[in-house]
Amino acid sequence: MSALPAPDRSRAVAVWLFAVAALVLFMVIVGGATRLTGSGLSITEWRPVTGTLPPLSDAQWAKEFELYKSIPQYQQVNRGMSLEAFKFIYWWEWGHRFLGRLVGLAFAVPFALFLFRRQIPQRLIGRCWALFALGGLQGAIGWWMVASGLSERITVAPERLMTHLGMAFFLLAALLWTGLEAWNGPSRRPARGPWPKAALALAVMVYVQILLGALVAGNDAGYVLTDWPLMDGRWFPEGYASSGLWSTIAHSIPAVQFNHRIGAYILCACAAILIAVCLRTRRGSPGLRGMGLALGVGIFSQAALGVWTLISATPLSLGLAHQGAAAGLLGLATGFLWIARRA
Repeated sequence: MSALPAPDRSRAVAVWLFAVAALVLFMVIVGGATRLTGSGLSITEWRPVTGTLPPLSDAQWAKEFELYKSIPQYQQVNRGMSLEAFKFIYWWEWGHRFLGRLVGLAFAVPFALFLFRRQIPQRLIGRCWALFALGGLQGAIGWWMVASGLSERITVAPERLMTHLGMAFFLLAALLWTGLEAWNGPSRRPARGPWPKAALALAVMVYVQILLGALVAGNDAGYVLTDWPLMDGRWFPEGYASSGLWSTIAHSIPAVQFNHRIGAYILCACAAILIAVCLRTRRGSPGLRGMGLALGVGIFSQAALGVWTLISATPLSLGLAHQGAAAGLLGLATGFLWIARRA
């Protein structure tokens, strides 16, 4: 007797996907701490299997420390650091990589079980395979990012950090979206009207703003030009343009910070319109309007947190809060888009 086909929805599958999304969120925050503590280059080799275990003896610690001493970051920034100081940054990077492996297991093992038991809705199996592949790719992107800081630079390349962080946020949104699909089942009919397009535009803008923020982080631009609303006393920063277009967009500290600020202003303007429309209109479901209000308020809150972080010269606590809030904001934008396509 053949097995019955999977139903159109599965709340067990949804809970699994939401749990993996929570792990990805935690990993994003730990990754932010790894960056802000300058720990990301402390492990100079990519060992997907053997690297699971940290150094367990004095000899192993000495070997890892010697490898770190060979890279420019140690020679130009941390020369003379103690073994205990090295262990501090090493544990942050090891923890970040361990979480990556944990996320992989938390996805792969239940995925195999759900497939075996035919519990995943047929329409979502391909999406889950895509999520699995993107998760593996993210590990390779992480090493590609780290490798950029091991020979000539003292930090990772900003564009590679943007790619790594951007993929993490994309995975987070995709997990949430697929989890919502698994929890609720397929849509009976597509939504009409302006809401789906407006929600898609906002979600894309939030994501692009996150990428611009990653360039700020990759250039350590949050530690300079810390006045607001001016930038070193100017509305438009001095030294914006660099030697070329890409160099300006990705490597000019005044440019990346100015672009991130302008992105925030544009998002806030859109948020004000969204809040006004949600308060005035009676079209659309209450859930759609409620999620729209939450997204609008979230955008203003994140902008205020960003200003606070900047004028405080990006302390660890505020830097992590800003990055974590960005993930929450993308979650709201994803939820708003998902509801808008159904309401």
